[in-house]
Amino acid sequence: MGEFTMNAAEMLEKYPALKEYKDKIVVIKYGGNAMINDELKDAVLKDVVLLKQLGLKPVLSHGGGPGINKMLEKLEIPVEFIDGLRYTSKEIMEVVEMVLIGQVNSELVGLINKLGGSAVGISGISGDLFHCKKREGAKDLGFVGDITKVNEKAILTLLDAGFIPVVAPVGTDGEGASFNINGDTAAGKLAGALHAEKLLLLTDIEGLCNSIELRDVISYLNVEDVPMLKEKGTIAGGMIPKVDCCVEAIEEGVTNVHIIDGRKPHSIFELVLEGKIGTTIGKDLPSRGIK
Repeated sequence: MGEFTMNAAEMLEKYPALKEYKDKIVVIKYGGNAMINDELKDAVLKDVVLLKQLGLKPVLSHGGGPGINKMLEKLEIPVEFIDGLRYTSKEIMEVVEMVLIGQVNSELVGLINKLGGSAVGISGISGDLFHCKKREGAKDLGFVGDITKVNEKAILTLLDAGFIPVVAPVGTDGEGASFNINGDTAAGKLAGALHAEKLLLLTDIEGLCNSIELRDVISYLNVEDVPMLKEKGTIAGGMIPKVDCCVEAIEEGVTNVHIIDGRKPHSIFELVLEGKIGTTIGKDLPSRGIK
């Protein structure tokens, strides 16, 4: 993958199609094991900086589940997931804020700046970016929030000033309460509000698969087939909020949504240059690869 050692000018000369993305907003959801492995973390953040140097407007929307789990284990606080979402007591919410805002967000901002970028960290509480209400339903999830409004002005202001926004998925009800937001859901809502050209979800798997054991990726998923795949159990567990956020982002005007393997170095650019990896979710073509 030698092309990724090139600078921005060399890449634009070799891949002129990249010029089409100038000034386009790209939201990248970053989480999972790619956040734990230092080599992968370095590769992802270098790609984010290079996207900015190529004239795009990247927004890094991160998770931090592994870090939260590690801290909860250290504090001997039990972890429970319900339909792929973390049950969040008041005690756990304090840990979520501490890890996501105080640790993960600050670290990513520092690393991007070290790599030559100019990043600013922000959580969904800042500027009422993610205005939330407590999630309602048959199963109580504690301080898990549903985003009711995205105040994208803060992000647009940072982008216009030339910064790379780094966003932590924590929201507020505007009355002093904080809420845990699924990282994929937050990224999808943000991409929709920003009318992003692309939403890239970096995951711990090659894409949406018919079978986890066989790793047979569905290359293109038309949103109309999502209910059927949920019924079959192909979309289950943590993949439910991931796919739901993709569908919602498309319905809110995002041009392309992609689930790609964040464990593979430079997967961001493989998508931009090749468009042949992971799962693309949209509504313009028939599904490909469903079994």
